[in-house]
Amino acid sequence: MKLSLDGLLVLDAIARKGSFAAAAEELHRVPSAITYTVQKLEQDLGVTLFDRSGHRARLTAAGEELLKEGRHLLRAAVDIECRVQRVAKGWETELRIAYDDVIPTSRLCPLVADFYAQGGGTRLRLVTEVLGGCWDALVSGRADLSIGAPGEPPLEPGYTQRPFGDVSWVFAVAPSHPLAQAPRPIATTSILEHRAVLVADSSRDLPPRNSGIPSGPDSLTVSTLQGKLEAQAAGLGVGYLPAHFAEPAIAAGRLLALEVEEPRPKSRMYFAWRPRDAGKALKWWVAKLEDPKVRDALLA
Repeated sequence: MKLSLDGLLVLDAIARKGSFAAAAEELHRVPSAITYTVQKLEQDLGVTLFDRSGHRARLTAAGEELLKEGRHLLRAAVDIECRVQRVAKGWETELRIAYDDVIPTSRLCPLVADFYAQGGGTRLRLVTEVLGGCWDALVSGRADLSIGAPGEPPLEPGYTQRPFGDVSWVFAVAPSHPLAQAPRPIATTSILEHRAVLVADSSRDLPPRNSGIPSGPDSLTVSTLQGKLEAQAAGLGVGYLPAHFAEPAIAAGRLLALEVEEPRPKSRMYFAWRPRDAGKALKWWVAKLEDPKVRDALLA
């Protein structure tokens, strides 16, 4: 390789300071060392980086291009150095968090901000999952931490889980839907006569889980809870929604919560992680999630 980080560092210093002498002073080198580095870089690349025809050396077009791209490399090198040092101190390079769709991203953001304030430098990768998707992401290795994984944990070993909270469900329809005028409580046989709006399980390897509603011959499947809510509010079908998730639409009159003969019981949710992979970032998140106030803020 003909490029060197040291050569790029010298080029950057000359451009910022305006002269070879000022760059030498900043880098604590003698001017002749700066001149030699530039000449060596020009020789190795076979280009002229500075126009020396005037009283002051100016970057040529090739020099400008090398400086522009070279600064990206210098920043990347500094970033690598910092990350290596953080890893040596116990901070993961990246933490992958899967969280269930019942948790609004807006409620997770304050926790993310608190984490960034720690200054560990760990990159976060947040992925929304549906139904069994959080368990699947953890078991398959796609996630280091799963938040709000619903239902019974899978039997696969190697992870630790803790109760996260319970989710209450409401059976909801649009005010214009025929079931809105039906006698209460709504019979299961009546529900089966209408199209069900289902949300698809995002699991890739584990068996998919259902969304808790009896499904007749007709159904509409969407990929997110928000999509399910919008479809039900548009009168396209019926189904259960998390009570906290549906509350704004119910309060606005977009949805009606109906009493049914066989209501869906509360769903127990968990947060889970792999202890053997725990660095400082994962330990921070686990400690936060063990606080009931934090969990309530995510699901309230």
